[in-house]
Amino acid sequence: MNKQEKLQFPSGFLWGTATSSHQVEGNNTNNQWWRFEQKPGKIWHGDRSGLACDWWRHAEVDFDLMQTLGLSAHRLSVEWSRIEPTPGRFDHAAIDRYREMLDGLRRRGMTTMVTLHHFTNPLWLEDRGGWENPEVVTRFQHYVRFTVNALRDLCEMWVTINEPLVYVAQGWVRGIWPPEKVSPLGVLRVFRHMMQAHGVAYQTIHACAPDAQVGYAMPVRVFQPANPQRWLDRKAAGLKRYLAEHVWFMAAIDGKIRFPFGFDDYNHPLRESVDFVGINFYTRDLVRFRPDPRLLFGEEHFHPDGEFSDAGWRGVYSEYAPQALNQIVREVSVFGKPIYITENGLPDHDDDQRPRWLLGHLHQLHRSMQTGADVRGFFHWTFTDNFEWSEGWGLRFGLIELDPQTQARRPRRSAYLYRDIARDNAITAALTAHYAPELLPVLFPA
Repeated sequence: MNKQEKLQFPSGFLWGTATSSHQVEGNNTNNQWWRFEQKPGKIWHGDRSGLACDWWRHAEVDFDLMQTLGLSAHRLSVEWSRIEPTPGRFDHAAIDRYREMLDGLRRRGMTTMVTLHHFTNPLWLEDRGGWENPEVVTRFQHYVRFTVNALRDLCEMWVTINEPLVYVAQGWVRGIWPPEKVSPLGVLRVFRHMMQAHGVAYQTIHACAPDAQVGYAMPVRVFQPANPQRWLDRKAAGLKRYLAEHVWFMAAIDGKIRFPFGFDDYNHPLRESVDFVGINFYTRDLVRFRPDPRLLFGEEHFHPDGEFSDAGWRGVYSEYAPQALNQIVREVSVFGKPIYITENGLPDHDDDQRPRWLLGHLHQLHRSMQTGADVRGFFHWTFTDNFEWSEGWGLRFGLIELDPQTQARRPRRSAYLYRDIARDNAITAALTAHYAPELLPVLFPA
């Protein structure tokens, strides 16, 4: 097969999937999300996480499927509320279960990446003010130290905090996730505490495990001006990108938190607090200027002729824009750090779009690597259909279809596509012709 018929990835490239504890484990009754689910009208269709994917009892069922599909990595999170159910009391039985999970993945030939905070807080922390309370930084450090010391022999890579800006935006800007506030001051407090906690966690992890690789998972919705010729659109898009991406990226390099309007803050532990950059990418946004500070002077929308994923509650969906992944990967390459795509996927219950979206995004990722981007792995969101926060069971992101009532699993067609890519460590013309023939002229032009 000549080079025009194959897009080869580097030897050792990680092909994985990603999950989070509350979305898959089941019966996580001691965190703020479980309590939030019990409130009428908060979750689409009145869904609740319940058993979720039953991982706390039977994660190995999915680990076996991962092995069958030839995957080489998995990113999962550990649940703070299980590990530290009350302040200062650590549950060794919970840690033992996480050791079983990580050991099970390793015995099946998979590299592990562990996320320490993925949206959920213990109820005792939430009731003390959660991430608005300055003591959360020290509390997080204690939890991180215990957890990493207990799991360090089974994990190579650590993510301190997943999508801090989503957590802040949904909880304090839009007010539709716990703690359901609309508070500009709360936004600043929580964001600052999360950045400080990341820096302290980075130092703590390296003190416990000097050879560990530590990073974060940042949500990147590439904001582009709706009309590139219009100065106000460009400025509005730039402001959103600055706040959503650049503040965190830069602070993790030089330690300076650069808020607008002069609210700068230097935090020493933040300096050089990243060994790799984790990117969670799903879509891009077009930004049109609007003189409304609540919108940060920019109204977001998608291209009117775009292709869209399944829509969730409140019209949440994604636009197919894989070229934006190429753009952001090339941009963050300037930091000189290895890059992992820690999440990428789409809700697609009938799997009629996922093969094309997967191939399209991996093609753009390959293009960025051809121009020098140091990308080490790709983690598809997600392995098994799971509980998608306020969208409940209404959005299906899984390579594996799940019936949450019976826990029956069925691999989707895209699961076999991902298997073939992982086993070949490449995208081939034959594979593209089989799964998404309309992409052949794009991926393999004559």
